[in-house]
Amino acid sequence: MSGRTALAAGEYLRTWRQRRRMSQLEFALEAEISQRHLSFLESGRSVPSRDMLLHLAERLEVPLRERNAMLLAAGYAPVYAERSLEDPAMAAARQAIELVLKGHEPYPALAVDRHWNLVAANAALAPMLAGVADRALLEPPVNVLRLSLHPEGMAPRIANLVEWRAHLLDRLRRQIAVTSDPVLTDLLRELSTYPVNNTLAAIDAAPPTDHGGVLVPLELVTDAGRLSFISTTTVFGTPRDITLSELALEAFFPANTETAEILRRLSATDPFPVEIPPPPAR
Repeated sequence: MSGRTALAAGEYLRTWRQRRRMSQLEFALEAEISQRHLSFLESGRSVPSRDMLLHLAERLEVPLRERNAMLLAAGYAPVYAERSLEDPAMAAARQAIELVLKGHEPYPALAVDRHWNLVAANAALAPMLAGVADRALLEPPVNVLRLSLHPEGMAPRIANLVEWRAHLLDRLRRQIAVTSDPVLTDLLRELSTYPVNNTLAAIDAAPPTDHGGVLVPLELVTDAGRLSFISTTTVFGTPRDITLSELALEAFFPANTETAEILRRLSATDPFPVEIPPPPAR
């Protein structure tokens, strides 16, 4: 390995250590190496082995995509594959996603990629989208954050838009802090310019659901009634594929009995008339 590639790898290590707000001593202790050795690796004075780079990247929780870039910078071949969900090797993962989404009905659930683009959704998502004025927001690739906060998207029907918007933007900021993804940075900049306008939701005077400050609900006004949700995020454990490592499943649960009853009634009598566009082929 040349001195140039050793330096490039060292710069990667130093950058990710600093993103994690760790001193050299703190990280050396975490990684169980000497501070002197770490200093030499970061400065390019020592040549990191492939295994050492992977060990340090694991301790820093570097995303798999960036681990490949770190290996390439050091002159090694990448080790993590990036397959489409349509790849035969991804059949088990694809079936798991479909099982989770379908099994969550009659409650909404969706899968998104690292940039919050819709990958898959169950049929129960449709009632949440019925009031979207700008149908272009539903054209693939559907960015669910843009769809949620756009003034002609779901935003006008979100009764607690200020609270929900702050929650989503905070999640996005934390994701950027972890990944330093420029696409997400641009998305945050765009979403931050959207006005807070929920005039349609203002006609619904029902008080928000009280969760004691433990979580942020989504309060959505629909033609079928006011829906109140809490949400959870599920990711694949110990993924070895970049696509899977960047995939998240968002599941919405009714926050009250009224929401549960409305969704059960809709699924039984009028099975979700709004079509969810499929994601673009990859």
